[in-house]
Amino acid sequence: MIADFILDPLKPHVSQAQFEHLTQLMATHFKEHGNGPKWDKALANIPDLGDTRCDFSSDVISVLADTSVDQLRLSLEALMPWRKGPWHLLGLDIDTEWRSDWKWQRLAPHITSLTGRDVLDVGCGNGYHLFRMLGAGAKFALGVDPTRLFLYQFALVKKLMAPNNAHLLPLRSEHLPAFACFDSVFSMGVLYHRRAPLDHINELISFLRPGGELVLETLVVPGDAQTILVPEDRYAKMANVWFLPSTLALERCLKKLGLNNVRTVDVCQTTTDEQHKTAWMQFQSLADFLDPNNEDLTIEGYPAPRRAIIVANKPG
Repeated sequence: MIADFILDPLKPHVSQAQFEHLTQLMATHFKEHGNGPKWDKALANIPDLGDTRCDFSSDVISVLADTSVDQLRLSLEALMPWRKGPWHLLGLDIDTEWRSDWKWQRLAPHITSLTGRDVLDVGCGNGYHLFRMLGAGAKFALGVDPTRLFLYQFALVKKLMAPNNAHLLPLRSEHLPAFACFDSVFSMGVLYHRRAPLDHINELISFLRPGGELVLETLVVPGDAQTILVPEDRYAKMANVWFLPSTLALERCLKKLGLNNVRTVDVCQTTTDEQHKTAWMQFQSLADFLDPNNEDLTIEGYPAPRRAIIVANKPG
């Protein structure tokens, strides 16, 4: 069921060769998930609603309608945990682990206007920021994220909405062709999970058209242009953290890879107001990852999570 939702809407937006490539990638990498039947049922219980009113410009993404959906809460609960948001769906508020709107507020003043642009969001989660990109005027917003639960959350939200140009591919960015056509490419919360971070940046560059804009958001540490932290084991209880540079070191990397107009536009330490447990995400969150006696340190003794936004351009 979910596979039918993915590729067909993309056909008008990519070349025939790219569409065939994506079809082959899906056939190779899109496998059945153990929770698929449960999630398929949750999705099937939601009717297609064509007359809803959507707000993509406010902090809370809202879908409003003159009708209700009896199974909506049960379907939303079947797709927990909800990590990226917040959402207001037909009268139900979903308080997500992350206040993703805060990240959007930090970056929006510093990027090129998205009006009329084709946008790619690598590591898009459940698509919250894709809709914010449409709300900011993007013509086409494609997200890439391999996490299957996020795909189902995105698909459920899309079923509640009138048709729009936000789409999600459940693939890894390293699987994608070098599109070389997107006006803006976002990578938010991905770089530190990659074993070869410079390869990831090169991937992002390959997706951009000449002159296009890269928006890179990632964990950083204090320090000079020589500072890069490689955690010995876990970082904030995460096992898959490989590369935490200072902003100066990261800027140097971007310049060495050929990007220009490289600038750090925001640095912000993450707080437990921005990332926290909720009724819709009941697992451990930031408060459990910090030193209980010093919120400026992780539980392992490293600098607490600090996130930076770096903007740069591919040469024209």
